[in-house]
Amino acid sequence: MQHWDILLSNQVNKKAFIDNILNGEAKGELAVFNNQKGILFSDISIEKFIEKEFQYDSVETSNRQLRTFSSGERKKEFLKYCISQKPDFIIFDNPFDHLDQASRVILADSLKDLTKDIAIIQLLNRVVDVLEFVPNKAQITDNTFELHPISKIENHFKTLNTASIPKPLEPHSFKEDTLIKLENVSVSYEERKILNNISWTIKQGEFWQLIGPNGSGKSTILSLITGDNPKGFGQDLFLFGRKKGTGESVWEIKKQIGIFTTSMTDLFQKGHTLEQMILSGFFDSIGLYTEPTTHQKNLVNQWLEVIEMTHLRKKRFIDLSIGQQRVALIVRAVLKHPPLLILDEPVEGLDDENVDLVIQLINTIKQETNVSIIYVSHRIEQGLAPTSVFELLPSETGSIGKIKYHSELN
Repeated sequence: MQHWDILLSNQVNKKAFIDNILNGEAKGELAVFNNQKGILFSDISIEKFIEKEFQYDSVETSNRQLRTFSSGERKKEFLKYCISQKPDFIIFDNPFDHLDQASRVILADSLKDLTKDIAIIQLLNRVVDVLEFVPNKAQITDNTFELHPISKIENHFKTLNTASIPKPLEPHSFKEDTLIKLENVSVSYEERKILNNISWTIKQGEFWQLIGPNGSGKSTILSLITGDNPKGFGQDLFLFGRKKGTGESVWEIKKQIGIFTTSMTDLFQKGHTLEQMILSGFFDSIGLYTEPTTHQKNLVNQWLEVIEMTHLRKKRFIDLSIGQQRVALIVRAVLKHPPLLILDEPVEGLDDENVDLVIQLINTIKQETNVSIIYVSHRIEQGLAPTSVFELLPSETGSIGKIKYHSELN
């Protein structure tokens, strides 16, 4: 029984590689799996499984549908299901993504136990996720799918080559020091309390990292801040100087916020070029349907210089690497220098080289602008330097908030 850890660059067509193994067409050392029954454990296979259960109104796992579990519990339940299918091997596609530290440790222990009975092939993007107990380790850098020894990647946090980030087209109108203020805000869903008396103030120019285990309410807090969550009504929630529910429109709040989530990548699946995709940020549209001004084009060209992607400006966005797409989407979110920039797990699923690229950009935004940043992630990234950390701590009566670290700006 062979066990493998395979480090994949973001340049590799991962789906084709997985299909090769599952269809019995693997080459070289992985050919041992060709006559064996395999199953895929991935976020996408979990989503498909949930859709199938929903569509047929069936229960395939324990006594309830998979969609009713939290993300960490889903992975546990789906793993049980995979094992119940009695495969010879399981391919794990980035199994540690979106998991908090405690869940990672539990999953690593489960994988270790599993190796006694079933072969595992773990596909990962980050050297830090390589498992010590897996004997065979290799990396794949291109679509030949050839296995190479893992080379130690040294992260080199250089600052991007331009001293200053382009000035905004027009300065934003919000002049107050405090952007967001939550005072003893609580949120419940069907009797279950998610957030319990959360107090958190975000001021101009601050760089916060929001942390907390799976299911602790990070997404709920973000939805309150963006004005999308109706649970904010009637509470002491102040968004850009106005109390929630005093006649402000969600559109007015959105104008003050730039946002990046990994799911946004899926919105830009048409043939827009990199340049058009960033320009669309001026108009808050998915794609470019308004003729941009010369000044707007010049600003985007300056940004492309900052991120060292000028040579790619006419390339289709969907043909860029995942890391390049992320950097471009973050630039699009910060194009107008909004008072607040929300980055929701911006490095999840990236390889080490692309993580480096995204972190350089975030650090540059922090150093060169007065944009406040909320960075949401389970990982503490080397080289990223938030000035403050806000942590959600779950309890029976809902998560409480704790300022873990806060550096007052001079």
